[in-house]
Amino acid sequence: MAAEGWIWRWGWGRRCLGRPGLPGPGPGPTTPLFLLLLLGSVTADITDGNSEHLKREHSLIKPYQGVGSSSMPLWDFQGSTMLTSQYVRLTPDERSKEGSIWNHQPCFLKDWEMHVHFKVHGTGKKNLHGDGIALWYTRDRLVPGPVFGSKDNFHGLAIFLDTYPNDETTERVFPYISVMVNNGSLSYDHSKDGRWTELAGCTADFRNRDHDTFLAVRYSRGRLTVMTDLEDKNEWKNCIDITGVRLPTGYYFGASAGTGDLSDNHDIISMKLFQLMVEHTPDEESIDWTKIEPSVNFLKSPKDVAPPAGAAARSHHSHSFRRLGESGSRRVHEL
Repeated sequence: MAAEGWIWRWGWGRRCLGRPGLPGPGPGPTTPLFLLLLLGSVTADITDGNSEHLKREHSLIKPYQGVGSSSMPLWDFQGSTMLTSQYVRLTPDERSKEGSIWNHQPCFLKDWEMHVHFKVHGTGKKNLHGDGIALWYTRDRLVPGPVFGSKDNFHGLAIFLDTYPNDETTERVFPYISVMVNNGSLSYDHSKDGRWTELAGCTADFRNRDHDTFLAVRYSRGRLTVMTDLEDKNEWKNCIDITGVRLPTGYYFGASAGTGDLSDNHDIISMKLFQLMVEHTPDEESIDWTKIEPSVNFLKSPKDVAPPAGAAARSHHSHSFRRLGESGSRRVHEL
């Protein structure tokens, strides 16, 4: 099928209450994950954030329960993670720390949207800080590791909010947000900042901001959208929008962070999950969504040159270990 047959384009627009769901391409045949889809700018509406479809069992919202203890009713945390009355600090601004927080409940929604209120800040200047935050929707939970404080060769979806460029030859401007889908066969390449396994990404200046910073991740009918609100304008800005993504139900949401020789405070203020009300075809409804393998349809060649043999299967370490809200509604900017 021609790529244009899969691309659904909507212009920017203010979100309309009562329209949290949008159509999109359904599941299709898959190819190996190293044949990754990278699409240009495609925009989508984001739910208003005050929807009745908030799923509290998958949401982290103030006032947190369990402050001063090592557990919460709906969330587990480990490593350097510290729970306060105002934020969940995954790592302090100290070297060689790793921390994570994971939802207790597996998510069985086919169509969902996660709003994350976060803050990355510290005393380091220029490139003297690291490493960033990872947001996860994965099969396994609470497994520490070298990828933003969580395990490598994961099954599911990861969104990396990367603040340190390990690849000195990169033309990217950091901080940088990227997306990776994995069926367990791929390893995150630290030396190239995950370039070989990246589906798409964007530059995002979210570090040391003196106002609230937000990210939205939307998954519906094979379409994955990542948008940011970093300018204190109460507006979403497009970062990533790709189609042909297949994710199963029954995975877990989480967030993690890690520091090495360089460090930052990595804070999660809230994670709010919304159910999107989307109609599926009878064929789609007959699928056992828990058995779907995380994968991406191949529509066109990836932007970057293929990695050298074995590069995507190796995990490299640099000077530092690699990584990984409470808000009103955000409105989509209207052009």
